[in-house]
Amino acid sequence: MKNTQTVKVREAIKAIKSGDHVFIHSVAAAPQALINGMVERAGELERVNLYHIHTEGEALYAQPGYQPSFSDYSFFIGRNVRQAVQENRADYIPVLLSELGNIFRQGIVPLDVALISVSKPDQDGYVSLGVSVDVSLAALQSAKIVIAQVNAYMPRTWGDGVIHGSNIDFLVEHDEPLPITTYPEPSPTELAVGAHLAALIPDGATLQLGIGALPNAVLQCLRHHKDLGVHTEMFSDGLIPLLQSGVVNNSRKSLLPGVTVSSFLFGSQGLYDFVDDNPAIIMREMSWVNDPKNIARNPKVVAINSAIEIDLTGQVCADSIGRRMHSGVGGQADFILGAAHSPGGFPIIAMTSRTHQGYSKIAPTLRDGAGVTVTRAHVHWVCTEFGVVNLYGKSLRERAQLLISIAHPDDRELLEKAAWERWNGA
Repeated sequence: MKNTQTVKVREAIKAIKSGDHVFIHSVAAAPQALINGMVERAGELERVNLYHIHTEGEALYAQPGYQPSFSDYSFFIGRNVRQAVQENRADYIPVLLSELGNIFRQGIVPLDVALISVSKPDQDGYVSLGVSVDVSLAALQSAKIVIAQVNAYMPRTWGDGVIHGSNIDFLVEHDEPLPITTYPEPSPTELAVGAHLAALIPDGATLQLGIGALPNAVLQCLRHHKDLGVHTEMFSDGLIPLLQSGVVNNSRKSLLPGVTVSSFLFGSQGLYDFVDDNPAIIMREMSWVNDPKNIARNPKVVAINSAIEIDLTGQVCADSIGRRMHSGVGGQADFILGAAHSPGGFPIIAMTSRTHQGYSKIAPTLRDGAGVTVTRAHVHWVCTEFGVVNLYGKSLRERAQLLISIAHPDDRELLEKAAWERWNGA
């Protein structure tokens, strides 16, 4: 039990020393007041090592000029540090998100300080990590010093993120709205992908999917399904109508039936209001949610993930554009494996056939330097707006023909030529 103190930002941030290893709470829970207070001390600090997955906010610590004070390390690259990583002002640590909690708990990455954001305490002194339990619970349990921004805008969520205030060294009261995000309505192309996926998903399935226009397109196409469940790393607003209508009721899940399971949330203020003190939403840490063994305990798990590109043999790149790191391995490999071992379940790679710039996402080979996020041996179904194909158990030549059949029609001739040259020695 800690000797908890309620202090101002600057007093709390004095706990950070040069050379410290500091964790920053994830996504919409990134404690902006604490981060800004730390950055204001940049002139007093040298080589403070910052660790986080995707965070929202400016991330000034990764901007030019702050490198003598801060060294930034992402386990999953968000938009706010992407340029810094690509310009070598920051770095990326590849890791499966199911294993990141162990990296903290085992001291592989030792943490001196954790900067977190929590809800207002209840009458018994308990606070909630709110919209992001993910890897943040392991970080605060592993850090020597925990500094929490107490924010009235943080919803109180049920599950692993409910902690007693005595686990926190410094409480800083600072209210500010959480970052929000909205997505445009899915395009006709994205809705076509969603319709193909909906036709594959059986009633009673347990879903994993992310956030964005394409996952929302899938959710819109599931309105006539029955008894769906959710066990997912993250979710956003697109899931709410299915929960409210009863399409998602979690009745057929084996693991935590009757409740929706997630690890972090990001979306609109309406989403944050929906999950506030909602016992039907259970937030668990990623080391549990993303554990393939736990994923496989539910029946008919359908894991829907996307890709930056896929080659003609089925190798999936989802974390880099050639040599330029874009995001991270994340939980994709965890859920691909878990769904494949679920009774009646299967993983899907879903994407539009082309990028916004008009390039084919189905390529003869991955770009030079691209990472293989999911091996060809792990890939099952692949979906574009032109259909769905199952690569599992198929030869390399068969895979190429199947993938070409769902490529954009204008790209198929080039892909056919590349496939012929690959297997005919040209």
